[in-house]
Amino acid sequence: MAGPYKPKPSGNNRPNRTDSRFYPKKDENEAPINNQIRAPKVRLVGDNIPEPGIYPLSKALALAEQMELDLVEISSKADPPVCKILDYQKYIYQRKKKAKEMRANSNKVVIKEIRFGPNTDEHDFQFKLKHARGFLEDGFKVKATIFFRGRSIMFKDQGEKKLLRFAVELEEYGRAETMPTLEGKRMNIMIAPIKKK
Repeated sequence: MAGPYKPKPSGNNRPNRTDSRFYPKKDENEAPINNQIRAPKVRLVGDNIPEPGIYPLSKALALAEQMELDLVEISSKADPPVCKILDYQKYIYQRKKKAKEMRANSNKVVIKEIRFGPNTDEHDFQFKLKHARGFLEDGFKVKATIFFRGRSIMFKDQGEKKLLRFAVELEEYGRAETMPTLEGKRMNIMIAPIKKK
């Protein structure tokens, strides 16, 4: 037997926006909203406020409720905390989008590889050094790689010395992030550009 009929909630039965149960705080980076704000008074700012200034928390919450928006604490370090009345979900979306863009920009590290053998002659060495210098000046990381073909692996000490010399010659432009490391038949060293002041 079916249970008693329960009418579907109408559009007017929206949850009270000042009830923090409906807007749980997601993580430490997200701003306190509505009843999560603990200060007795707040400084209201924004274009949608008739009179920006200091308000008792209860009045600021009532204003947010009236506008069907959220009271969001945007600066907790100020005294009293600075708040805005806005659409919290939209605010969080924009903050996350901005943070994602900043992360994407900071992670765009281009690595240029310079390859040579353990017995590369001086002329070739200087030519590759010149290229590496240009890459570092342009802000790219340089990965110097020595390939050991066939029995040339016997010259790995010579290869290591060559990579260390390569790093020393580029000291003005970049710093070695690692010591030369052997991976199979190749030995690498990573050089990061020196940030210009």
